[in-house]
Amino acid sequence: MNSLLSRPGAKPLVFLLAMAPVAALVLRAATDSLGANPAEALTRGTGDWTLRMLCLTLAITPLRQATGWHALARMRRMLGLFTFFYGVLHFLCYAWLDMGLDLADIVQDIPGRPFVLVGTTALLLMLPLAATSTNRAIRRLGARRWQLLHSAVYAVALLGVLHFFWMRAGKNDFAEVAVYALVVGVLLGWRLWRRVGFRPSSA
Repeated sequence: MNSLLSRPGAKPLVFLLAMAPVAALVLRAATDSLGANPAEALTRGTGDWTLRMLCLTLAITPLRQATGWHALARMRRMLGLFTFFYGVLHFLCYAWLDMGLDLADIVQDIPGRPFVLVGTTALLLMLPLAATSTNRAIRRLGARRWQLLHSAVYAVALLGVLHFFWMRAGKNDFAEVAVYALVVGVLLGWRLWRRVGFRPSSA
């Protein structure tokens, strides 16, 4: 698997796979097949894929350490950037399709609805992570400060689940929320266990 993941074509393939959801949404929009509420379908679809990309990004390290597929680390940065990409699309769908790109209404609406406030906060937290995703940024910040900054992704994950929970609360539909909460809980719990709960035997 390491050999396959290290091949030159691996990253372009992952890129194409990560672009497939937005391409599918654009195609459905162009062919008027988004259903009775196209705006909701686009907003919901981009939001779902933001959470999915975030979960995939967080899964890279545990999967790499559990399987020994260390070449997976090559995909983490790309998946993280795709998380931000889908998050921006999700916000743009809200700003355009829900708020008509009226800046004054958007500024007033964000603090007025908790799920919008939480989602916007998560997106703002992702902004510096995306901006410092280059090797040059790592060198300028230093590895320790860069890692400290990028630990904000854990807060982003929790806020993302909370955003989804509050959004679904109005419909009293928590089945999908529970799935994402479980996945994020396992991924973050694994990190916590490795950091404070796991002590290798000295024998």
